[in-house]
Amino acid sequence: MERLTIGAFARATRLSPKALRLYDELGLLPPARVDPETGYRYYAPEQRERARLVAWLRRIGMPLARIREVCAQEPRAAAGEVRAYWAQVEAETAARRDLVTLLIDHLAGKDHDNMTHSDHDSHSSHSSHGGHEGDDGHGGSPREAAPGPRTPLTLRHAALTDPGRVRGSNQDAVHAGPRLLAVADGYGSGGARAAAAAIEALLPLEAGPQPPRELLGVLDEALARAAHAVRTAQSPHGPHAPNGPNGAGGKPGGGTPGEEAGTTLTALLFTGARQALIHIGDTRALLLRAGELSQLTHDHTLVQSLVDQGRLDPAEAATHPQRAVLERALGVGDGVPDVRLHDAEPGDRYLLCSDGLSSVVPQEEIRRVLLTAAGPERTALELIALANRAGGPDNVSCVVADVLADSDD
Repeated sequence: MERLTIGAFARATRLSPKALRLYDELGLLPPARVDPETGYRYYAPEQRERARLVAWLRRIGMPLARIREVCAQEPRAAAGEVRAYWAQVEAETAARRDLVTLLIDHLAGKDHDNMTHSDHDSHSSHSSHGGHEGDDGHGGSPREAAPGPRTPLTLRHAALTDPGRVRGSNQDAVHAGPRLLAVADGYGSGGARAAAAAIEALLPLEAGPQPPRELLGVLDEALARAAHAVRTAQSPHGPHAPNGPNGAGGKPGGGTPGEEAGTTLTALLFTGARQALIHIGDTRALLLRAGELSQLTHDHTLVQSLVDQGRLDPAEAATHPQRAVLERALGVGDGVPDVRLHDAEPGDRYLLCSDGLSSVVPQEEIRRVLLTAAGPERTALELIALANRAGGPDNVSCVVADVLADSDD
């Protein structure tokens, strides 16, 4: 059978001899024959298809280790692997696109703060056992924002948390204020301390408007404080005293003494009509706008990763035995939160919640309550009641905020 020298094969496949040598060393594209005396590599003509596949996968940016996995599979499975890889690329690109927008605003020095504050919306809640609503008025159903110039916005908010029907303690923490909404779900023996410490570290963000040119630095500093606070809280001699008996936080390990503690964190910082969304773990941020419910966050869990890769059907995720296993958490390893931007509109209703709600209450039921319940506090109470009626297997926390035009306040 005719064999091609490495030079001839390189010309036929438009790959360089250097690349072919690398692919040989990595086991991606070994030659058909290597001369034992000279070490010359010879390739079979039918290897050109494999070489083109490797070249195409490299062109879309796939890492060599993953290319090896694709090449080892039969065509249908290989196609699924490529599809999963590209879905991951698109998700990461979307996150980077938001950061690019933030960076452009930062460099351009756009200082627009459309948040206004009155006495009733200046109250906040920071607790692992209770909540407070910024106003007892009717939040109303979301409506379309009127066209034209940006309208000054204000928030009505409530933050409530409940231990549920099974856990002996509550390791969630919540906050709702005029600029900051946050929920954290701690786990491990120091989970309650970790969750409370993470939110406490963000509270300086309530101090005042954050100009876009300073927002990147402010967020970096806040997240660094939060991660440090969580690591400090992991120690029993840290600044936060234990908050009741240790309990399972619904995360890996279930609160075993000596187990590494950590927390999820999802927070929205309102800087005018634009918000910065901070997220790590499996707490969630949802938006109800014009009757449509959308999830703004992406779970950092093993199960979600399997779904993203096409290795698990989404319908199976809700009952998967490892659905609570986190791949990223605050203050653990090198986990870094996602930071994204989102535009707010009058009529929006936001929900930040722990997985004690999202794992047991179907999203359509959550949408129904967000659409019909009167006011943030009533909405949060009804959602927590739904979770407890479903068995309340975990702590459940809800932060609800209605975005209003300042004239509606």
